[in-house]
Amino acid sequence: MNWFSGLTDAFQVSWGDYASNIGWGLLQTLAYTLASFLGATVLGLIVALMRLNSVRGIRFVAACYTEIFKNVPLLAIIFLTYFGLPSVGVRLPVFEAGVLSLVVFYAAYLSEIFRAAISGVHRGQLEASQALGLKRGKTFFHVTLPQAVRLVLPGTNTMFVDLIKSTSLLVTISAAELMTQAHLIASETFRSLEVYLVISVVYFAICYPVSQGLLLLERRIQAGVPLSVGRRRRLKLASALLAQGS
Repeated sequence: MNWFSGLTDAFQVSWGDYASNIGWGLLQTLAYTLASFLGATVLGLIVALMRLNSVRGIRFVAACYTEIFKNVPLLAIIFLTYFGLPSVGVRLPVFEAGVLSLVVFYAAYLSEIFRAAISGVHRGQLEASQALGLKRGKTFFHVTLPQAVRLVLPGTNTMFVDLIKSTSLLVTISAAELMTQAHLIASETFRSLEVYLVISVVYFAICYPVSQGLLLLERRIQAGVPLSVGRRRRLKLASALLAQGS
């Protein structure tokens, strides 16, 4: 029974006293995740379009960005952003530094996913759009982008869940997210095993439902289920007209 008593002794933290810390850390983690993913998506799409540009110089710049940030550890980027930039006169608050680090890192990976998806749209559809007189902008937003979204979902969903977990690296700059709160609680209670085990469970409780929800959304989109209310109405109207015609 020595192992059992040792196990029970390991779980003695009064978690009610730290509920507010965990709650604040969870909110900070979600804030970092959402802000970073939004920024990385926008930047990644821009870089992907640059990679597909017909001008060689633009493609070269985008390729350099992608290869650099894909092959540099995220932790090194965080250190460069928060500790390195002040040496050249650029001092960012913790939140901005953390978000910027995550954005530039994940934008490199998302740009490759977006580039592959855009390139995966059959060229015949682009030629058909040109034959119909559609301009380049309308062709991209009404023909290329809707089909590319279906192709980017698997990789993008994986990146989103990975981004949630990567926010834990921001503990190195005391970003007040979940892992930082865990570090503070462990330092105060000297119960590292219990604290980090509970925080790991919290991360799992976040990431698993999110990954399953995104998988369900991916399957619905792949099956052609319209997500917007307007598209559902148009689909019902079209079905009704076809039924009347038959």
